Amino acid sequence: MIKFTNPDNLVWRSYAARIILVLITTAIIIAVLPRSQGKMYHYDEGKPWLYEQLIAKFDFPIFKSEETLKSERDSLMKNFVPYFNLNENIGKAKIAQFRKDYKDGIPGLPLEYVNIVAQRLHELYETGIINSANFASLMKDSSNVVHVVVGKQAISKPVGQLFTTLGAYENLFATQLLSAKRSVLQQCNLNEYIEPNLVYDKERSESEMNDMLSLIPQASGMVLEGQRIIDRGDIVDAKTYRVLSSFEQANEKRNETKDQITSTLLGQSLYVFILIVLFTLYMALFRKDYFEKPRSISFLYALFIIFPTITSLMIKYNILSVYIVPFAMAAVFVRVFMDSRTAFNSYVIMILLSAVAVRYQYEFIVVQLVAGLIAIFSLRELSKRSQIFLTALLVTLGSAAVYLALQLIQTDDFSKLDSSMYYHIGVNGFLLLFTYPLMLIIEKLFGFISTVTMFELSNTNNELLRRLSEVAPGTFQHSITVGNLGVEIASKIHAKGQLVRTGALYHDIGKMVNPVFFTENQVGVNPHDKISDLESAKIIIGHVTEGLRLAEKHNLPNIIKAFITTHHGMGLVKYFYINYKNAHPDEEVDEAPFRYPGPNPWTREQAILMMCDTVEAASRSLPEYTEESISNLVNKLIDAQMAEGFFTDCPITFRDVSIAKQVLIERLKSIYHTRIQYPELKS
Repeated sequence: MIKFTNPDNLVWRSYAARIILVLITTAIIIAVLPRSQGKMYHYDEGKPWLYEQLIAKFDFPIFKSEETLKSERDSLMKNFVPYFNLNENIGKAKIAQFRKDYKDGIPGLPLEYVNIVAQRLHELYETGIINSANFASLMKDSSNVVHVVVGKQAISKPVGQLFTTLGAYENLFATQLLSAKRSVLQQCNLNEYIEPNLVYDKERSESEMNDMLSLIPQASGMVLEGQRIIDRGDIVDAKTYRVLSSFEQANEKRNETKDQITSTLLGQSLYVFILIVLFTLYMALFRKDYFEKPRSISFLYALFIIFPTITSLMIKYNILSVYIVPFAMAAVFVRVFMDSRTAFNSYVIMILLSAVAVRYQYEFIVVQLVAGLIAIFSLRELSKRSQIFLTALLVTLGSAAVYLALQLIQTDDFSKLDSSMYYHIGVNGFLLLFTYPLMLIIEKLFGFISTVTMFELSNTNNELLRRLSEVAPGTFQHSITVGNLGVEIASKIHAKGQLVRTGALYHDIGKMVNPVFFTENQVGVNPHDKISDLESAKIIIGHVTEGLRLAEKHNLPNIIKAFITTHHGMGLVKYFYINYKNAHPDEEVDEAPFRYPGPNPWTREQAILMMCDTVEAASRSLPEYTEESISNLVNKLIDAQMAEGFFTDCPITFRDVSIAKQVLIERLKSIYHTRIQYPELKS
């Protein structure tokens, strides 16, 4: 049968819309990718060189390691002498304040003690009083000296000769004359007249420090153009590691030109554009059902933007490790909401896009691909929350195992294996557990429905289904039977069985409003006998609109609401239409009051439900249940649906319909226990 798109999605048929989507996605990814050259090769100290022979293409210095430079800086800083300015005004002001406060003498002491104390304060200020914090820092090395700037002269003084405010106070009583009167002098709060007069000269000290540090050479040798750096298979020792690092630093500086940045940008643009276009072609050629749905295609391209962006930002700002990012989460999302083939293709494209940011490190690609494959394989059908825990565990173990395998390939010494990566992989597995709550958010944002949600909706103990079983028990049993029939057909033609079952349970919930007007809920009395055919048709058709209203009230997903509106399509309420037409033979009957609002089914699952619903309801009216009567009924009803064009808007095939007929015949025979027809005795 010819496949058509849901009318709501017609706008997405426009080629312009697809081109714009591809260009926007490409532009965003390119915008966040780092532009610096970064590491050209992946290598570790103590492991073999995995690339071809490397020859220096230009002269470059062998830069010292950060540890070596730090050691040299620390050694040089031991000889650094900081500068302090002597503020003579502080001492003069404090001594003047002391003389003013005790101009009449110190209580209990002769008047000359004012001059004695003032003279002692003058001596302390002459020596120099320094801030306690600065003094503690300088005293770490008793040989430290400082430059004390007095006017335009800088005098070197050992730190040990300077005073802190506390030390100056104690030294105030160092003379025998003042020491004898200490108990009296302590009543004068002499510490109020002691204040640091040596002020740290930050500008001059830092200038001196920078001058000293600038004398430290950044390199410890040179590599000349044409010189061999390393051969394939050679072990990267400490010296070679430093040479390789220096080569990449020098190469990066040489490439930090406008032309190089433009070249990098063009390369990234072409790379990203090719990958996005390839995925777009895959969707257009093999997954049109997703490609023609705005939310589905938006979701996939959103994943392409989110994960490469996170990777780029982590690399650019050196945030933790990219191995803690649960990339396999994307594979789980696509597998649950779409299918495994789309999950694999989209995941591979996403990893390749992210690999641009990590400079094509093959360990990253291999580890992440293995993680994604395990996630896809372990979630063949998500039906329980516990499956997410199992998937997270398997992904963690699988990632750790493949990384260990890569390490074993590169080294023969177990002591050189890098164990830090396994902590990152463990964090990755933990973050993967957040897949389930994020799945609920994605369902709301993009209008998807997961198998877990469908299982929850299929629970007959939930409020709506329990009420259906109480108010319209016949309809409830009919819905369960239709669901069972639909699941078996779906499994035969590889459709979504759980979706059919869930849709079947809710497709007739509108009958709860007037349950007695539907035959499966009637016991003897038929209320249609007392009203006109038009009124009866209105009530029967109303179960669709009432069902939709109840679905809105109980926040059922749109995909389930679609089963309510499509299970009768745009068909006629034939019983009352024919009755009315027979009763008015001379009248041209308008079909509109007898026709369901539709639309017709646009998915295979909706078509399956329509067939099962019609056949199951009609089978109750058979006078006898034989193989022939059931077969005739099934073929007659489904052929009529096909003839009336109910399935022209959905991608169900003639083969699918044939299989559906066969399943319905066999299942109805089992339900009604058909008996064989006995032959008649010939006379």
